[in-house]
Amino acid sequence: MGKTLLLELGLEEMPAHVVSPAREQLKEKAARFLKEQRLMFAKIEAFSTPRRLTLRINEISEKQPDLETEMKGPAKKIALDSDGNWTKAAQGFARGQGATPDDIVFKEVKGVEYAYVKKFVAGKKAEQVLTGLEDVLKGLTFPVTMRWANYDFEYIRPVHWIVALLDHEVLPLHILDIESGKTSRGHRFLGEDTVIEDPYDYEAQLEKEFVIADASRRMEMIVDQAESLAQERDWLLDLDDDLLEEVNNLVEYPTVFIGTFDRKYLEVPEEVLVTSMKEHQRYFEVRDQKGNLLPYFIGVRNGDRVMLDNVARGNEKVLTARLDDAEFFYQEDLKTTIVENVNKLAHVTFHDKIGTMTEKMERVAVLSELIADQVGMTQGEKANLYRASNIYKFDLVTNMVGEFPELQGIMGEKYALLAGEDQAVATAIREHYLPTSAEGELPQTQVGAVLALSDKLDSILAFFNAGMIPSGSNDPYALRRQAYGIVRIIADRHWPVDLAKIEKEFAAKINGERKFGIELEHGFSEVNEFFESRLRQLLMRDDLRPDVIEAAVTSQQPNYDFRLESAHIISEKISAEAFKKSVEALTRVGNLAAKNEADAWPVDESLFENASEKALHAAVAEIKADPATRVEFKNYAESLLALEAVITAYFDETMVMVEDEKVRQNRLNQLTVLDQLTEQFANLHALNVKE
Repeated sequence: MGKTLLLELGLEEMPAHVVSPAREQLKEKAARFLKEQRLMFAKIEAFSTPRRLTLRINEISEKQPDLETEMKGPAKKIALDSDGNWTKAAQGFARGQGATPDDIVFKEVKGVEYAYVKKFVAGKKAEQVLTGLEDVLKGLTFPVTMRWANYDFEYIRPVHWIVALLDHEVLPLHILDIESGKTSRGHRFLGEDTVIEDPYDYEAQLEKEFVIADASRRMEMIVDQAESLAQERDWLLDLDDDLLEEVNNLVEYPTVFIGTFDRKYLEVPEEVLVTSMKEHQRYFEVRDQKGNLLPYFIGVRNGDRVMLDNVARGNEKVLTARLDDAEFFYQEDLKTTIVENVNKLAHVTFHDKIGTMTEKMERVAVLSELIADQVGMTQGEKANLYRASNIYKFDLVTNMVGEFPELQGIMGEKYALLAGEDQAVATAIREHYLPTSAEGELPQTQVGAVLALSDKLDSILAFFNAGMIPSGSNDPYALRRQAYGIVRIIADRHWPVDLAKIEKEFAAKINGERKFGIELEHGFSEVNEFFESRLRQLLMRDDLRPDVIEAAVTSQQPNYDFRLESAHIISEKISAEAFKKSVEALTRVGNLAAKNEADAWPVDESLFENASEKALHAAVAEIKADPATRVEFKNYAESLLALEAVITAYFDETMVMVEDEKVRQNRLNQLTVLDQLTEQFANLHALNVKE
């Protein structure tokens, strides 16, 4: 049986959002370290609280296995001189391996003989190797770091203690002036320092000092206590996963309590109340069996049940102060009109290089109109879209959004409905922010989806035009997320949107008119490449082959939804022999078409010299029409792939590069027309069909 290592890093309280990722990072890096160091182990258990990151590594092998390797040296002609004596190169090679030239043997590799020496490396004991975990601890990365005292070392928070116990002995580690030992620390207010004598006593010892080290157990305690309280009172309780994770990483010893607030605050929109509770106070809201919000909340204390009523009362006072502010802001907002708020946007800067929020809305109104035509909106939808695009940012200057930025769009919908706006207009105001995360909820209405697409596209075009293009991990304006949102919206609704065409029409419309804040002069190629990267990202979710993704994404098809469909068509067919033959035939067409230097490709049927030319021309003529729907696109692709026999017959009977210039050019034109159709389906040159 091997050894067990307990490794605990004690810190000042970490931000809640850092705790779980840091725990998993430590676990992964420790596992990688052990593998690289050839130390076997049974499993790694990871623990965490706001003040500690801990690993227990079970059944670590006593030592590294011995290694016997062959080290490759110089070629024989370099190792031996003309008289057969060892050269300095050979002698140096042997000496470097702890051997003599007499230990050298020669082995042939690809027709050349090289010198080899067998080298024995004795495995080190586990306690020698494991001291390297010190570098693993120091090598953890965090979204933000800090320095303390006079040290240059940067970390998420100051290090206060280290427990490193290999079975019952201390493993010597240190970070700055902190040396490892057996002493851990209990709860900051309820516990004391505790000595860990055995790695398997870790959780029990800490629990005596009011620390639940196992994050999953802490979460179970929170859930069980909260659900028990809710059941006793016949409440509905929906524990938000993200909030639950955050609260769990704020406490070491969780105790759930109930608080209340005045019923009068229920007159404020419930989104405001829920945001106040969740985002600002980390409370869980409760509802009755009909789903109505109740004037209670569930909170989690970092401690025991002693004087829990006082804790609840204190939290109620803090929440009441926030709700008082919210009620005041809400009532004040109701005194202003949408028109008044819209007028204020002329003095709100979207970005100093791009213009005001009013100018952004004016540009979005233009984009919305262009997109509405492409997606086939009804006149009623267009009217609602026009109204929404002219007011959709008005809530940014309300008191409520100023206090609770998380409610932008949400309050816009509420206030719009109270002002008598159409439901479709109000919903679009809320939905234009969607999706708010990479895989977040998408707009559910046609008007909301067009407005969301228009708003995001305007931001991307404007920032790219101003030279503020994301690079590396730097993306301060979340343009990648917005572009991915655009792609997801198009894919979700199967819209026949030609973004490149919209971009050009948009630029032509606003350029020269100073009221739009900017003139779009450049950046379109970069924008389209940017969108192609997001298409790749979306297709990677479906675990498609890289060459399949590349073939679809780099096609000349202007409709992004069709590009996505192309990837799935290819993925379904790529293993079939018939598909491989079709790709080879169409690729051959493309290779010859690449030799065509003409700007136009008229095909003169009178220059045809055999039946195969006529047959190919007739077959291509049948599939010339642009597909308008996904079904039509799939039929379009099937028709192209079905040309394999016709193309094969064509090449069997037809020499393209003949001496007659007119005939040669006519044949190149004929192939170019077909190649252009193929490029609307996929870039088949990117496919690997040889496997």
